[in-house]
Amino acid sequence: MKRARTTGAAAILLGPFFALFTLATVVPIGYAFWLSLFTEKQSGLGFGSTETVFSGLDNYAAALGDRAFREGFGVLLGYCLCYIPLLLTGALALALLLDSALARARRFFQLALFLPHAVPGIIAALIWVYLYTPQLSPVVGAMESGGIGFDFFSPGGALPSVVNIALWEWLGYNMVIFYAALQAVDRSVLEAATVDGAGAWRTALSIKVPLIRASVVMVALFTVIGSLQLFTEPLILDKGTGSAVSSTWTPNMYAYTAAFERNDYGLAAAASLLLALTAALLSFVVTRFTGRKGRKA
Repeated sequence: MKRARTTGAAAILLGPFFALFTLATVVPIGYAFWLSLFTEKQSGLGFGSTETVFSGLDNYAAALGDRAFREGFGVLLGYCLCYIPLLLTGALALALLLDSALARARRFFQLALFLPHAVPGIIAALIWVYLYTPQLSPVVGAMESGGIGFDFFSPGGALPSVVNIALWEWLGYNMVIFYAALQAVDRSVLEAATVDGAGAWRTALSIKVPLIRASVVMVALFTVIGSLQLFTEPLILDKGTGSAVSSTWTPNMYAYTAAFERNDYGLAAAASLLLALTAALLSFVVTRFTGRKGRKA
């Protein structure tokens, strides 16, 4: 009887979540998979009526066979290799600094570092496009007056430009997560380390960081998933800036272009599902790798 009551209570509490999860996740994925199996064809050399025909896995083959789609994953790889280490180490270093006894005005710096995250992504990208544009940006003007020439919109500068915007948006947010985790660390453990002669660096790296490992893993996982969804920042850089960012620069942009510029919804759905599958596989790898390291520790 008690077990039945527990099961009933769990079903009532979890029911709304599973209902929303089904409506917001399962159904859209299922619909995208259905769309990916069809394509639209026109008869009469393109002048006839349009009909939707079953194409099976042709859209997946078309996406994987498209060089622009494959190069988008290369861009994502470079972005992740630059962005993720910088974000994790930067946010963790700032959190450790705020948590140290040397820090002053903690609340002010928390707010100042978190404020960029409160700016919508589109607005943040527009701000940085202005700061990247020659003849308009005081930053570029100061760099040029100092003899430093760098084209933020060039093929070699586009990726660092996007990484910089993303860091500006998300560094403070993840710093707050790490700082909150550090506040939950038992202070008696830190005091014991100090009594044993551990310095500030040793305490931070050998005591604090291992104790907030779960938060680091969570942030790393969410950062990997978010990095694969790169869209807003390069989309703004693509519009009227003359940058090296193209309409198919990332897989998300490729799917967007296929759907809303070429009206090829089957190809867009297939590209989106391939990207989602990649995100799921990388998430599995991150959780499996970090879980194995945790068991060894």
